Amino acid sequence: MRFSILPAFILLLPLGEIAGFVVVGRAIGLALTLALVMASFVLGVVLLRRQGIGILRRMSSEGRNGVMPGRDLLKPVMTVIAALMLIIPGFLTDIVAILILLPPVREFIWRAIAKRFVVVNAKGGFSAGPKPDFRDRNPNSKVVDLDEEDYHREPDRKSPWSGKHLGD
Repeated sequence: MRFSILPAFILLLPLGEIAGFVVVGRAIGLALTLALVMASFVLGVVLLRRQGIGILRRMSSEGRNGVMPGRDLLKPVMTVIAALMLIIPGFLTDIVAILILLPPVREFIWRAIAKRFVVVNAKGGFSAGPKPDFRDRNPNSKVVDLDEEDYHREPDRKSPWSGKHLGD
């Protein structure tokens, strides 16, 4: 979703949910409408509890190890997203949540987002091996790799800030 339509989506979703409440309420009555909203909430809580925080821990550990999250993580993540959408009161979010729980929709989502995954090695810092050579890796890069003796700074005597200290 592009960020330019995100504010419109955020503003229109509650209006759509209210319209859904009105339509469903007229069709089946107030009591059954409230019962459906409560049932979807309970189902969302049960799904969220079943998946738990374990999926987040697993994704975090795989990310730290530099492993791309695979299809085996897609099912629990999509279940968590669907559970959160079921918890939100409204019929539009419930319909989207039910669609997310369907395997063909999950496969479509996987194909759409798999090419956007970027795995960054988060082990941090320096490797024990030889220094990598960053030169000529990207000829259009604006990064200049200098050694200590290649660069030095001399104070500008004409600067109005030259010789000033904090508190002067």
